[in-house]
Amino acid sequence: MAEQPWLAPLLRWTEQRSDDLLPTVSSTLAAMDAANVDVSIISAWHGPTGSLISNDEVAEQIDAAPDRLRGLASVDLSRPMDAVREIRRWVDGKRFVGVRVVPWLWGLTPDDRRYYPIYAACIDANVPFCTQIGHTGPLLTSETGRPLPYLERVMLDFPELVVVGGHVGFPWIDELLTMTIKFPNFHVDTSAYAIHRLPNAFVDYMTGPGKSRVMFGTNWPMLSPQRCLEKLDQLNLDDDLREAFLSGNAKRVFNLQ
Repeated sequence: MAEQPWLAPLLRWTEQRSDDLLPTVSSTLAAMDAANVDVSIISAWHGPTGSLISNDEVAEQIDAAPDRLRGLASVDLSRPMDAVREIRRWVDGKRFVGVRVVPWLWGLTPDDRRYYPIYAACIDANVPFCTQIGHTGPLLTSETGRPLPYLERVMLDFPELVVVGGHVGFPWIDELLTMTIKFPNFHVDTSAYAIHRLPNAFVDYMTGPGKSRVMFGTNWPMLSPQRCLEKLDQLNLDDDLREAFLSGNAKRVFNLQ
C-alpha cells in the first residue's frame, strides 16, 4: 500500500506502522487460522491518486489460496466506463464476489453521478456493492458515510442493487433501522470494530431488526480476526444468530460456496 497522508490517524489508533499494512498470503492465512476463519474476502483499494491495492494484486493473493480467499474489486470513479470494463474483467461472482469503493477516499457521497455506471455493472454481474457507512477515521469528512439521504437515494434509484455498508454506521445507528425496513437488499458489516467495541445501539440492532442483515468483518491487517472476535461471547448470541452473524449472512449475500 502506498503511503497516504490520511493514513497517519489510523496508524495511531491501531498502534501500527505503515510497514505492518503489507500482509502476505501466509500472514493472512495464519491470522485466519488463529481465529478459525475458513474464508475471508479481501479488497482492492483505488482512490483519486491511483491504485493503493490493485485488482491484480488481490487476484494474485486469491490464486495463492483459492479455497480460502475471495476478492472485492475496486475501480476509478473518475473514469466510469473504464470502471465498468474493470468490473466486467474481474468480477465473476466466484473469485471476485463484489465491488468496493470507499466514499471518503474520493470525497464523493454515494449518490454522485460517477458511481451510477458502477451500480448498473454490479447489478449485471449479480454482486453486491460494498461501501463505508458511518464516521471517517482519517482526517477527512464523515458526511460521505451518512446513510440518509445519500445511500437512500441510490437504493431508490437502483432497487435491485445489493449494498453492504461497512464499519457499522456510527453515529447514525438509527438510520440503519430505516434503511433495513425500507430496503431488503441493504446489509451491514462490523469491519473496523472489535466485538466488545460495538455501540450498544448497534448490538440492539443486530440482535433485532438487523439479525439477517449484519455480518462479521475485521479490518485486516489493522485489526485481526482474533482480536475482533476475542470477546464474542459477551454478546450472548443464540446459536442461530451466531451462525448468521459469523457466516450465514455473508454466504447468502456474497453467494459464497
